[in-house]
Amino acid sequence: MSIATALAIFFLIWWLVLFTVLPWGVRRQDEEGGEVAPGTDPGAPAIPHLGRKLIWTTVASLVIFAGCYAAYVNRLVTLDRLLAPFGLNTTAGNGATSSKR
Repeated sequence: MSIATALAIFFLIWWLVLFTVLPWGVRRQDEEGGEVAPGTDPGAPAIPHLGRKLIWTTVASLVIFAGCYAAYVNRLVTLDRLLAPFGLNTTAGNGATSSKR
């Protein structure tokens, strides 16, 4: 796997994890102190803690990427294994996916 590919995959994982981490620990403005800043939605976060969430996103993404990279390097997941439950294989003739009948 090239460095560019690894960085692209890491970025995709990071971006997906960010959206799962964003709602963690969010307290609404009206829950926090009862006073809502003028011009804002009452449901907007009082203190979003974005720095902490970016750190957690990076840590979780590194763990997930490391697992994916280990599976790739050790060939734990291959295309043939993924297609086998559907009765398909990639070793037929010209390398194209075909079905067994």
